[in-house]
Amino acid sequence: MVAGMGIWRRRSRWTSVAWLSAVVVLILGLTAVAVGCGGSTTTTTAAPADTTTSVAPETTAPPTTAVQAGGVVLASTTSTQDSGLFDVLIPAFETDNPGYTVKVIAVGSGEAIKMGETKDADVLLVHSPAAEKKFVADGYATERKDVMYNDFLIVGPQSDPAKIKGTPVAADALTAISEAQATMITRDDKSGTAVKEATLWKQAGITPSGDWYQAAGQGMGESLKVASEKQGYILTDRATYLNLKDGLDLVPQVEGDEALRNQYGVLVVTGANNEAGGQAFSDWIVSPAGQAVIETYGVEKYEQPLFIPNAQ
Repeated sequence: MVAGMGIWRRRSRWTSVAWLSAVVVLILGLTAVAVGCGGSTTTTTAAPADTTTSVAPETTAPPTTAVQAGGVVLASTTSTQDSGLFDVLIPAFETDNPGYTVKVIAVGSGEAIKMGETKDADVLLVHSPAAEKKFVADGYATERKDVMYNDFLIVGPQSDPAKIKGTPVAADALTAISEAQATMITRDDKSGTAVKEATLWKQAGITPSGDWYQAAGQGMGESLKVASEKQGYILTDRATYLNLKDGLDLVPQVEGDEALRNQYGVLVVTGANNEAGGQAFSDWIVSPAGQAVIETYGVEKYEQPLFIPNAQ
């Protein structure tokens, strides 16, 4: 009997140990499952991070070479720039010719033509007809096309010290200014305006000199400001004067002479870096689309166009 009870006690202890062991195994198993679920969540969270990293380079990709290759360098006059025409003309061209972008370099016509000779420009829009024809004759362009025109006028102080108001012949007005030794500002920058002024002085038979005749050596807009500050006369294109007149103390004195006509032409530079782009601009500006932009520019603000399109 005693021996039987000992055996029972040993079996009972073994059963208890086995039961405890099973509980421990069960707990450890549940813990492993929980940990495993946690690892699965971590993996899922990491996936979007990998996706974001792979997309980033696409958002910082450089522009295509096709767009870069479409850059057109337009050398033109300060008068077309200062008149505000390019603010509407260039966006219209770029809209009609996707892939081309235009960089305008505004200088005097003489300097613009030099840029064509050195092929630092692809196309020229200038107003010095004699120099333009020579540019073609010298082989730098195959042709020159009329684009538009406006006119020059002589503006000056309201007091009009030389008494030139309403003089019908521009050369006669310059003679009166010289005789009165009234202050006159000249651009003196080999621009189309400076060339026109030199032609008028030649018609008057006068070589201007003296303290009254002062060189600005700047573009049309800046030269007008100098003339306004010094209360002097100056030859200007009508478009630039109208665009800036509200800030100037100058009024028109002489206008309407046929000698004051101001013709602009376009020339594509032969062998330029982007001759095709220059040709595209030339073709467009003399087309109905380009001529329409020119015809309407200034009408809303000044009740008159600042340039008259006359492409053939």
